[in-house]
Amino acid sequence: MSEIPGNDQPDPLDSFDEIIGAETDRDPDLAVIEAGSRTLRTQGGPPEGDVPARPADPEVDKALREVETELAGRWGETKLEPSVSRIAALMDVLGEPQRAYPSIHITGTNGKTSTARMIEALLGAFELRTGRYTSPHVQSITERISLDGAPITAERFIETYQDIKPYVEMVDASQEYRLSFFEVLTGMAYAAFADAPVDVAVVEVGMGGSWDATNVIDGDVAVITPIGLDHTDRLGDTTGEIAGEKSGIIKQDATVILAQQPVDAAQVLLKKAVEVDATVAREGLEFGVVARQVAVGGQLLTLRGLGGEYPEVYLPLHGAHQAHNAAVALAAVEAFFGVGAQRAEPLDIDTVRKAFAAVSSPGRLEVVRRSPTVVLDAAHNPAGAEATAEAVREAFDFTRLIGVVGASADKNVRGLLEAFEPIFAEVVVTQNSTHRAMDADELAAIAVEVFGEERVQVEPRLPEALEAAITLAEEEGEFAGGGVLVTGSVITVGEARLLLGKG
Repeated sequence: MSEIPGNDQPDPLDSFDEIIGAETDRDPDLAVIEAGSRTLRTQGGPPEGDVPARPADPEVDKALREVETELAGRWGETKLEPSVSRIAALMDVLGEPQRAYPSIHITGTNGKTSTARMIEALLGAFELRTGRYTSPHVQSITERISLDGAPITAERFIETYQDIKPYVEMVDASQEYRLSFFEVLTGMAYAAFADAPVDVAVVEVGMGGSWDATNVIDGDVAVITPIGLDHTDRLGDTTGEIAGEKSGIIKQDATVILAQQPVDAAQVLLKKAVEVDATVAREGLEFGVVARQVAVGGQLLTLRGLGGEYPEVYLPLHGAHQAHNAAVALAAVEAFFGVGAQRAEPLDIDTVRKAFAAVSSPGRLEVVRRSPTVVLDAAHNPAGAEATAEAVREAFDFTRLIGVVGASADKNVRGLLEAFEPIFAEVVVTQNSTHRAMDADELAAIAVEVFGEERVQVEPRLPEALEAAITLAEEEGEFAGGGVLVTGSVITVGEARLLLGKG
């Protein structure tokens, strides 16, 4: 295999397939992440704080693999039984760790993880010890559970699993179905937060709300990011129906922070808030984005919060959607501190500015190399793709943008491709290495209908897809505006991030 253009280092990918093949008894999601880490470790340089690499200690690495293998033997995140009975039973035998701290609970279709990271940064800037639970992970399973703004160490992840394992087995024996992969991870997060202990937990739902495993907490603040059509086979065919499931995180006397919503979704969410005497703050009415302008590496915002205006807030993330996420995050933290209710004055502006300036969100319009510029974005549904496409137009001066798209088979792939069609000169369709991936040829057939045959190239393996896209982008010349956007799935982005030497 030839090298990826622009890389002077030897190609580290030759053993990629062999390692994945050797992992056939494990969850494919974990196998490919592990394989990428093992083949590319020497290329990646120092690990980044928010996306950890594999443990350097062989014994720790082995122990983490054993935990991953045990977790992968459970129901995956796409196989669900809609109830919280098993996770509630686990919380009971663990002594209700999720009630040891207040929490901010986040649901919605798009923007949950970025919003959670912003909330975490704000709380940390105000000297609160935070725990954050998000999903899915970009590269390492330990990313899902964070303390004080950083993923827990592999050692702590292993220790937490071993601590709760006897109780997990106890619940398994008493239930019709064993605890799922996501339920065990949720139990680990809640236990780790209680053990730390944290001052506040920032918790993102896995899917939906009412019967999501995270919903054994009673969030003091419930955050609903924009709702769109996703997981329609499980949550409903309209945004109103989906909102009905997601409204399950709104608890008695809570404060609800509502991002801008479709009318039918807003009606459902407001009705639920009234039923449980929750206080509602709505984007565009009680809070919002007053002004924004593109800045180097991000954007400069003026936000209106529940306590007043916050001018000159620098956010190192691209796109109008991230500005709206920032407004939602700010309102959520204000609500947590009682701004607009118990206290009238706004949060300290310098602390708010410092927090937002330090925010990162890996895999969300993340630039991972230059000459040509390669950008990663985890958009995986039409609404997310439309937001990404608009942000690319605004933040980058590409004269020729090549798309690399690998999507999951259960997604609205046509809608995703249609959103990107106006900004992609050509698209290289591929597939990631998980069982959920849409076959590259099947994806290509849809892409040809959207883009036309002359604009579509098929490369079933992601390394070759990246190489082909970079070659096409380089046709513009060294000083021209060619670029590559890798998108379609969090897993595709995670694999590409490893292949390009990040982590």
